Amino acid sequence: MKLLLIVSGSVAAFKTLAFVRLARTAGMDVRAILTDGGARFVTRESLAALTGNPVHQDLWAAEESIGHIKLARWADAVVVAPASANMLARMAHGLTTDLASTVLLATRAPVLAAPAMNPAMWEHPATQHNIALLRARGVAFAGPVDGPMAEPESGPGRFVEPEALLAALQGARPLAGRHALVTSGPTHEPIDPVRYIANRSSGKQGHAIAAALAALGARVTLVSGPVTVPDPAGVAVHRVESAREMLAACEAALPADIAVCAAAVADWRPENAGVQKLKKQPGAAPPAIAMALNPDILATLAAHAQRPHLVVGFAAETEHVIRHAQEKLTRKGCDWVVANDVSGDVMGGAENTVHIVTRSGVEDWPRMAKNDVAARLAARIAEALA
Repeated sequence: MKLLLIVSGSVAAFKTLAFVRLARTAGMDVRAILTDGGARFVTRESLAALTGNPVHQDLWAAEESIGHIKLARWADAVVVAPASANMLARMAHGLTTDLASTVLLATRAPVLAAPAMNPAMWEHPATQHNIALLRARGVAFAGPVDGPMAEPESGPGRFVEPEALLAALQGARPLAGRHALVTSGPTHEPIDPVRYIANRSSGKQGHAIAAALAALGARVTLVSGPVTVPDPAGVAVHRVESAREMLAACEAALPADIAVCAAAVADWRPENAGVQKLKKQPGAAPPAIAMALNPDILATLAAHAQRPHLVVGFAAETEHVIRHAQEKLTRKGCDWVVANDVSGDVMGGAENTVHIVTRSGVEDWPRMAKNDVAARLAARIAEALA
């Protein structure tokens, strides 16, 4: 494949260097256009060294050598990464202010854009209008995903990881046409109207997985327990409280091609939740709370008449992580189990160390950001379903 990469102005531009390396390893011939904004974050020399080709930046210099029309016609595909809000606006309105925007107007090759910007800019109606215009013209998008930004804040607008961008390019959104069901967060099991049993799950990992699957083209249904993290962009979110509500929402979302059960579902619930607040009585012992077993969402989906083709569970363990995950894989009847040790700062934290347990063995992944775990898992799912 002859790939034309356009790098526009965003802090995330440095990630395009890793993307170029992956694309070259995949056998692609890569040429790059660097905008003036992009040149504030990466150098022509870096891109030239990694692409093995001269980097184009100036419109008039290009006219003297290859020419913007020739460059536009040379490409089998064009990737704009990162695609800044300014670049998306120029693409949407056909403005030709530099070499990059001129080539984009002239090319007839498929275009894949990977946006990267502050969440406020991404969510602005002007940007969303531009996105809608570009989608209507056939421009494909990889991301953005939800996560920490260069600024001290988090939200939708983060550049997709290079592996996910490559997967989107190689497979023309390899999960397009697939429906993915993802569960995330904790469940709250009521004791009375004001108290409940819960756990420390933040939903960060499950929400990141939903966003990563959407970035690869999947139609994603996210069933989320009570969390404070924002909804992933481009994902249908169903909010629930209890395990029973979560199971009902999951079954209502079927059929699905993929199910990723990342939620930390409470194993038990109070058998009879109080209608009124339980009151402390002077001198009396604490009330005895009889517990009932909650439904097993993972096992139910794995044995369902509309069973997804690939069912992935999570095992949050504090000891014997691999052994317990292997036992869970057999007991639940799912295809994979993503195991992690939650005895430290994983629940609520930004990083995770996971092991992918299947019937054929165990893959040990290094510690990485939860967004990176999600991108790698989504790419692994796309590969399995290819």
